[in-house]
Amino acid sequence: MSLMTDFSADAAPFGGFLDRADAGSQLAAALLHLKDEQPIVLALPRGGVPVAFEVAKALAAPLDVILVRKIGAPRQKELGLGAVVDGAHPQIVLNEDVVRAVEPGDDYIRQEAAREMAEIERRRALYRPNRPPLEAEGRTIIVVDDGIATGGTMKAVLKALRELHPRTLVLAVPVAPADSLAELAPFADAVVVLATPEPFYAVGAYYRDFTQTSDDEVVDLLARANLRS
Repeated sequence: MSLMTDFSADAAPFGGFLDRADAGSQLAAALLHLKDEQPIVLALPRGGVPVAFEVAKALAAPLDVILVRKIGAPRQKELGLGAVVDGAHPQIVLNEDVVRAVEPGDDYIRQEAAREMAEIERRRALYRPNRPPLEAEGRTIIVVDDGIATGGTMKAVLKALRELHPRTLVLAVPVAPADSLAELAPFADAVVVLATPEPFYAVGAYYRDFTQTSDDEVVDLLARANLRS
């Protein structure tokens, strides 16, 4: 695992970054060593897209979204049984420990997975109309979000992407707690993070502007990246 920490509370007393574009520019600088590998940059929408846009621009890399939806437990939707992850071959990635503890039943998982897949299809039609997902096999893949808290969703994404047989799988985020990164590290070939503040608060605490990213912004950034590539 490669951990890169470059965080100065004195330089940024508010906690870290001006906005997602600023975080993306700083993250891109820490990833320039991968430019010659002609990587693919995959963003978790919506908040990860402005960060990943700056990374893809600096690395002259194609940009795409990796669509993922959590499967919540019965009567406890915040408790994740697993996730549905889009791609050329969509996957259901289950948290087997939680599934064994909750015992939701196969029918419940199938129904919830179908419901979340429908939402993924809606977002896919919006974000990536008439364009197939980028092929990950044999490529260096950089997975980008605007930050990580618990890491449950990111773990599902990394596990699903590993099944696509990339050459190298890199997790890159501006800010995350060290304990979550330690749990995610076995699922990536490298982890690049700019800030691991302790104690860790919400991801948004480390941005001066953490305004919610809209669907329109995602569509615009993906279109601009597609034109550039």
